[in-house]
Amino acid sequence: MLEGLYAAASGMEAQQQQLDAIGNDLANASTTGYKAERVGFRELLYNQVDLAGTVTTQGAGAAAQTIGRDQAQGSIQSTGNPLDVAIEGPGFFTVRRPGGTVALTRDGSLQVNAKGQLTTAEGALLDPPLTLPRGSSPSEVAISPDGTVSVGTKTIGRLALVTVASPDHLLAAGGNLFTANASSGRPRPTPGATIKQGALEGSNVDVGNDMVQMMGAQRSYQLESSAIQTENQMLSIANQLVTS
Repeated sequence: MLEGLYAAASGMEAQQQQLDAIGNDLANASTTGYKAERVGFRELLYNQVDLAGTVTTQGAGAAAQTIGRDQAQGSIQSTGNPLDVAIEGPGFFTVRRPGGTVALTRDGSLQVNAKGQLTTAEGALLDPPLTLPRGSSPSEVAISPDGTVSVGTKTIGRLALVTVASPDHLLAAGGNLFTANASSGRPRPTPGATIKQGALEGSNVDVGNDMVQMMGAQRSYQLESSAIQTENQMLSIANQLVTS
């Protein structure tokens, strides 16, 4: 009977993890370049149980796990801002965080800091760094589809676009950034992607689909909770029979 409690409890935990992921997606439905989380479920170990002399196999419930991000292209939205850039195709911009580590992002809402350097909206420097000439205006910046950045007639560098072998295994680092690891593979130049100036890539969250999934997860959570209450009542009855 305890196995039923364990299975129901693990089911509640799995549904809670799915609800957390859906809630995070909905909170970022308007975040530039955001990629929706994908959550999967797996069965837990099965146990051999002796029921009245008959050995049977019972499952121990289910567990949820994040299996990566939906890499589908978000909609490209024109902004007219010369420092807004969107990636069309696979790939990421490379940035260097304050601690010196390199991270990846699809968020192309660039800014200019006090030193004239191009940064992300969160203040992370582009890698390799790009610095506007002294006295120049962001309105003079031109960015070609291959990432070449020019101010007037002067080329100041190029926006690097990279990819990894397994984007699903990139680790979220906060601030719309990701970090590469052994599972994702090392960043390398990406072929086939282009940059569109004066536009941003929207989030690829499907709000309607997420709302449907949320209602299903909430219903499953309620059913698992009811199962625990039923198991608890049965245990209480069994305990009374033993002690009477």
